[in-house]
Amino acid sequence: MTLQEITDADFEHEVLASDEPVLVEFWAQWCGPCHQVAPALARIAEERSGALRVVKVNSDENPVTSARYRVMGLPTMIVFRGGEPVHELRGARPKAALDREIDQALAG
Repeated sequence: MTLQEITDADFEHEVLASDEPVLVEFWAQWCGPCHQVAPALARIAEERSGALRVVKVNSDENPVTSARYRVMGLPTMIVFRGGEPVHELRGARPKAALDREIDQALAG
């Protein structure tokens, strides 16, 4: 599954106004760890379809959104629920660790 690319222009509509929780990965083409975590995020998107949207924002191409959420390192993943950030994950990690943190974020 290919994750939907979100831009500064459509972030509000696609993420903040979403009826379901959204996991946003902030990434860049040059970021090795971002490419390492991509397959795990694609699997999570498939497994949680209908309960969680998983999208990505290229930080180099969308600096407004990246600055708004103070993204300082890549990859940074933020879970949004009801238009608000509820959990932030920094750095690549295995799928099992991502699943645990996402579960905690969605339960809170």
